[in-house]
Amino acid sequence: MSPAVLLLLTFGLGLVGWLVARSRAWAYRRAAPGGRIHSLPNFHAWYVALWIVVPAILFAITWNAISPALVTEAVLADPAAASLPAFGFERQSLLNEAQAVATGASPAVFSEGAQGLVEPYRAALSRYNIIGLVVTLLIAFAGGAFSFLRLRPDFTARTRVERAVMALLLFASLVAILTTVGIIASLMFETVRFFTMVSPVDFLFGTHWAPDPMSSGAVKGDEFGAIPLFWGTIYIGAIIAMIVAIPLGLMSAIYLTQYADSRVRSIIKPLLEILAGVPTVVYGYFAALTVAPASRDFAQGIGISGASTESSMAAGLVMGIMIIPFVSSMADDSIAAVPQAMRDGSLAMGATRSETIRRVLIPAALPGIVAGVMLAISRAIGETMIVVMAAGASANLTANPFQSMTTVTFQIVAMLTGEGSFDHPATLSAFALGMVLFLVTLTLNFIALRVVKRYREAYE
Repeated sequence: MSPAVLLLLTFGLGLVGWLVARSRAWAYRRAAPGGRIHSLPNFHAWYVALWIVVPAILFAITWNAISPALVTEAVLADPAAASLPAFGFERQSLLNEAQAVATGASPAVFSEGAQGLVEPYRAALSRYNIIGLVVTLLIAFAGGAFSFLRLRPDFTARTRVERAVMALLLFASLVAILTTVGIIASLMFETVRFFTMVSPVDFLFGTHWAPDPMSSGAVKGDEFGAIPLFWGTIYIGAIIAMIVAIPLGLMSAIYLTQYADSRVRSIIKPLLEILAGVPTVVYGYFAALTVAPASRDFAQGIGISGASTESSMAAGLVMGIMIIPFVSSMADDSIAAVPQAMRDGSLAMGATRSETIRRVLIPAALPGIVAGVMLAISRAIGETMIVVMAAGASANLTANPFQSMTTVTFQIVAMLTGEGSFDHPATLSAFALGMVLFLVTLTLNFIALRVVKRYREAYE
């Protein structure tokens, strides 16, 4: 049975319980002296509805997670599965074909070996769907009966419902934390596996990156030197991109807050913020088809030999354009938050508008500006599509911006999208690179928070 059907059935039973409990609570209220009971009828209704819906949904989610394995075991226990291969891709392919036909996703099987498994699959699916439906209904009825029998005029339904809502809010607030913990745990586990095969010293301080995911020989630690990747990430995302984004973003924020009238600001500010909503693959096409050839022609025009179409300059320029809104928006908000009295006081003492901006507004708004820059750097060093389409795959340790260069994110994509085994050190190196990238972005965010906390000023 479809999970959607179970959910709709559960919510329907919850609605019935809500209406019955509310009616019962109103009867208590009419019979009580003065018409007063401990909790309003709606709280009694929600108490019963929660006892019906929550346990049934939890069981339905659990059942939909474990029932496919039970169905497969039942099919494999059928005599028709005796001719299947013991293990491997062919065996799983036959099972998938039979399951697709049994569920109606496919009209017919392509392999004769799967034909005999269709009926066992249908029987197993029907049996376990009925079991899931019956148990879900029993749990819902049991929860409804338990909660309904507890209703009385002095029952503290409001307190119990509020506790349930608080638990739900707490769970929602913990989702991000638990997700982060899960990401860190998975990265750390695979990173430790990688460092059991490759020395951390060779990985963190080596200057040659040339892993082969398809190799089956002995692991050579000198093939996993990640310094060129770290340098490419910093050079493209934290140097070239920031040279473009910081001046343009800061100057645009100064113009919009200090010089532009309201009509011009209402046009330019939304146009700047649109840049943050453009998909990165569009920036990648722009970098590969327009900026990269132009930067190559420029380099050849000024006499730089060996200029490549795939270059860190093209990727960095487009990446800088992409992150201008991060710098501009944060600087705009920070400058606008400086009290008007500080501007007026500076101007009243004879300072020009430019002097007021340089000596009063920028220093006062510095924490917000620095936070925007750190956020932009974190965004830039984690970018993938622009690097994939414009910077190339060569792990070069060079300062020439017109040569091909790669980054950590590009190599993570390259290592995880190939056909290599997940037990191979080349594939596991992607997790080590991801761990380093995570630690770098975490450090940048920590620095931004410390700067904001250290230099933040409160104005009345």
